[in-house]
Amino acid sequence: MIFSMLRFALIFAAALSSLAQAASAADGPIRFGLTAAVVRENLNLYERWADYLGRKVGRPVEFVQRRTYREAIELLRTGEHDFSWVCSFPYAKYRDEKFFGLMAVPVFEGKPLYRAYLIVHKDSPIRTFEELQGRVFAYSEPDSNTGYAVPRQMLFDAGKNPDRFFRQTFFTYSHTETIEAVAERVADGASVDSYVWEYLARREPRLTANTRIISRSKDYGFPPLVYRSGIDEALRQRMTDALLGMDQDSEGRALLDELVLDRFSAASPSLFDGVSLNLERR
Repeated sequence: MIFSMLRFALIFAAALSSLAQAASAADGPIRFGLTAAVVRENLNLYERWADYLGRKVGRPVEFVQRRTYREAIELLRTGEHDFSWVCSFPYAKYRDEKFFGLMAVPVFEGKPLYRAYLIVHKDSPIRTFEELQGRVFAYSEPDSNTGYAVPRQMLFDAGKNPDRFFRQTFFTYSHTETIEAVAERVADGASVDSYVWEYLARREPRLTANTRIISRSKDYGFPPLVYRSGIDEALRQRMTDALLGMDQDSEGRALLDELVLDRFSAASPSLFDGVSLNLERR
């Protein structure tokens, strides 16, 4: 009898603990990952955006910066992050595993698209990608579309071996830092996200003033905003509605203007089929 009562007490205590944890999770902050796919230098902007989204969804929102795309993806997989703004390359790479879903895509200059910019220092004599052979080249990170996969595909298409084409390569893990590496002549050239370059050219022109674009790639689906599988459906819908409706109120439009975006839109996963082709050429 004593053992039965003890067992019941333990089960009851465990149940109460589970309920308390669930309640805490429901009331706690929504964790939203940010990666190198976005410009992260304006922290005040993201604080105000988080506050805006929190009021829209009825729960605090916390933007969390992650250095690598792989880390951001893993935090979605484990459920530690509820949402994330990821690069188009890891989205295309992992979308069939179904542990996250497509929520929204930014619209930039009228389209949900972006491209790679190949850049050199403004005073560099280099005019073409081919002239970077034997030079120092900066990549953003190994799972970046425009900052890694695209320039490597371009070299494959030209019959070049990307592992031997440059004298030296290195990763910055940030498109902004990649631009700075070229501006400060640490690298002779680089491939960067067109949105990040254009954002900085308008908001922080000192960072792009010493660089020059020598080539532009074809368009790809813009880095998307995703949600983790298993998230509360009502919360997912509120967050989706909040993002898609930002251009419908003055505060949202002001935030979009600071982000240098037109709006957020719904999109089909097929938007990223072109990115998937790069997966085969790494």
